[in-house]
Amino acid sequence: MLKRLAIFVHRWLGVALCLVFLLWFPSGIVMMYWGYPSVTVADQLRHSPVLDPASIALSPGDAYARLDVAEPPQEIRLNSFDGRPVYRFRLARGEAVVYADTGEERIDVSPELMRRVAAAWSGQPPGLAAVESLDDVDQWTLQGVYQALGPLSKFSWPDGQQVYVSAASGEVVQYTTRATRFWAYAGAIPHWLYFTPLRKHGSQWSRVVIWSSGIGTLAVCLGIVVGVWMYSPARAYRYEGAPSRIPYRGQKRWHMILGLIFGVGAATWAFSGMLSMEPFPAPRREPPGPVSPDAGASLGRALREPLDLEAFSRLPPRQALSRQGGLKVKDLEFVSFPGRPAYLATIADGETRVLSLDGTLGVEFDRQGLAELVTAAVAPVGPVEVRLLDRYDAYYLDRRGERPLPVLRVRLNDPEQSRYYVDPKTARVVGGYSTSRWMTRWLYHGLHSLEFPWLYDNRPLWDIVVITFMLGGTALVVTSVVLAWRVVWRRH
Repeated sequence: MLKRLAIFVHRWLGVALCLVFLLWFPSGIVMMYWGYPSVTVADQLRHSPVLDPASIALSPGDAYARLDVAEPPQEIRLNSFDGRPVYRFRLARGEAVVYADTGEERIDVSPELMRRVAAAWSGQPPGLAAVESLDDVDQWTLQGVYQALGPLSKFSWPDGQQVYVSAASGEVVQYTTRATRFWAYAGAIPHWLYFTPLRKHGSQWSRVVIWSSGIGTLAVCLGIVVGVWMYSPARAYRYEGAPSRIPYRGQKRWHMILGLIFGVGAATWAFSGMLSMEPFPAPRREPPGPVSPDAGASLGRALREPLDLEAFSRLPPRQALSRQGGLKVKDLEFVSFPGRPAYLATIADGETRVLSLDGTLGVEFDRQGLAELVTAAVAPVGPVEVRLLDRYDAYYLDRRGERPLPVLRVRLNDPEQSRYYVDPKTARVVGGYSTSRWMTRWLYHGLHSLEFPWLYDNRPLWDIVVITFMLGGTALVVTSVVLAWRVVWRRH
């Protein structure tokens, strides 16, 4: 009786969800190499012009005085907007932008300005663009972050480029091409169930993903139980006149064989996908001893000390850039580390250079000074270990190799066993981990993407293992679809 019930439930759950699994497995292969379109920091840098020292007429102090605010800036950067140099001051109320050539504050964003920005990004004539004002989300602006950036204007060119510009800031916030849209429709959209009518309703979409993956996990587990139950090591069945361990023929036979091989992987994959939606409330844990919950914030503040605008008058940005004329600088960040003002220059290829106010140029900040600084910043937590890593570890890794190396790994002696990764080239925290994120690290990233260092460090081993699993899962689901069709067809 119990066996019949398990087979019945597994069969009908398979009928209900086999097409969803058929979306998930093949699209997972695509997502190994192509993601969802977005505008990254690297994209912004690539489309930004090289700073021209001759166009910088104001010092940062003079530019900041134009804002007439009392609070000191939390961050200062010099880069470009609409082909002109601008100072970007981060304040408590948000970002203020002042043109470095005239001293005007960027306040209003006109349609003409947005058209110029979009055309410069696309490299196409502005007059050829079809313009659409988005009153609602579309397929490429479904995430909640775009609602805070709106309203948006969408500029579409005949070559397939689509540039989304925020009317609030005049910045490009989304960009797609025919190729990125194609791969998104083949990968991320079906994999995440990112269909606009569903995804635009965030809570309903979340429930659909959680329940479909949760019920799918149950269906696969039941299938594994039935498969093991029906399997006969003693070959008690007959198949084509010979003893057999499997009682079925045709598609049912293949379904059982593939299920026994790939079923456990399919179950853990569906379950880990559900975990990406954070379906369970985070447990509340009281620390067993005194601990500073602001260790990460303290570290961030130590790496970016308050700025003294007057200090940069010793070597103003215009003079600093002129002295380093061979560098194609696109972004200049004002930093103070440790207690010594300097410029962090990002050049055209994304690399950075540290330009001291005495005119010397370095590839990175002083590692020993950086280690001492981070140790002092998190000292209230207790003993720490600071170690230089020149390769990824289990909690700081990237299969594409884009995350910076080497880094300083800072391990804290707190109940969370927190660790931070600091890039000596930029003096920024570029990664972190604590035991409260164990489920996300291992049960989601570990099981869903097989993010293990021994695989990542030996590519294409990771590609081979993951693609083999995906193809096996796809074959398993195809047999499910065939069997589901036969069940439904018999009912009609």
